[in-house]
Amino acid sequence: MQIKDSDTGDADVIKDAAADRSRMPERRGGIHGWLDGVRSTRAGRLTLKIVIGVIGTVMVVGGLVMVPFPGPGWLVVFAGLAVLATEFHWAHKVLEFGKQTLHAWTQWYKRQGWPLRIVVLIVTLAVAAVIVYFGLLTLGVDVIAITQRFV
Repeated sequence: MQIKDSDTGDADVIKDAAADRSRMPERRGGIHGWLDGVRSTRAGRLTLKIVIGVIGTVMVVGGLVMVPFPGPGWLVVFAGLAVLATEFHWAHKVLEFGKQTLHAWTQWYKRQGWPLRIVVLIVTLAVAAVIVYFGLLTLGVDVIAITQRFV
């Protein structure tokens, strides 16, 4: 049986008019709409929390492991917190605190004179060099012994 457009046309007009009068917000599009759909069921909500929790935790822990080494350790920590903040309120609060602290430290650093900035740079490079040295030493590579052979 085929339904003609004229048979359903009135129903569509009535539904559209009712939707226009509705106070319900329209469904969001893109990733937010997809996430809303997943969160609409209890199983979806729990699954999403578990997946986001695992991914965010792995990122935060991995970033904290990378912090002492030269590279994007803190960036990965903040990215992991941002992932966790999509589902967990406490992570959002920690992320905001971290951003405020970083901003305050950056503003303080900008107000300092060149001599202090140079000292901070030297200390940062020295700490990074010591961390790299001990990291290589744990792998069995003694950089000082290798350097002494060439001197």
